[in-house]
Amino acid sequence: MNPKIDELNWKILTQLQNNARESFANIGRIVGLTAPAVAERVKKMEDLGIILGYKASVSHALTGHQLKAIITLRAFMGKLKPFLAVVPTLHEVINCYRITGNENIVMEVVLKDQFHLEKFIDQLIQYGETRTHIVLSQVISNAPMHKIK
Repeated sequence: MNPKIDELNWKILTQLQNNARESFANIGRIVGLTAPAVAERVKKMEDLGIILGYKASVSHALTGHQLKAIITLRAFMGKLKPFLAVVPTLHEVINCYRITGNENIVMEVVLKDQFHLEKFIDQLIQYGETRTHIVLSQVISNAPMHKIK
């Protein structure tokens, strides 16, 4: 167990993962600390790289991205490194992982419609063989991390 993440830090992390805009005063009331003590612990966890940042969650459907898909890529020989160089420029990609197994890459993408999907896949096929899975609904999203017991 990481000595920097004691029980109080886990309680603070849980509150921040549920609502990153929660005030330190309110978190303090919940975990039994003063607001300055919460702020100090949060700052220390930020400095240690435990807390990586804060962001807004955006509804892709309400921004005009009606289609969400999971796409795997099995890179052709010599095409993995060029793909890894280009993938940060692909605005459709919201998450990308290099994985083990038959495929090399798993991407979560958001697209306007099936025509946008077709054009996006056309960009990818120069790098390898793709498989596309259309997301019907999201069962769990950004679930908070918990202490492993």
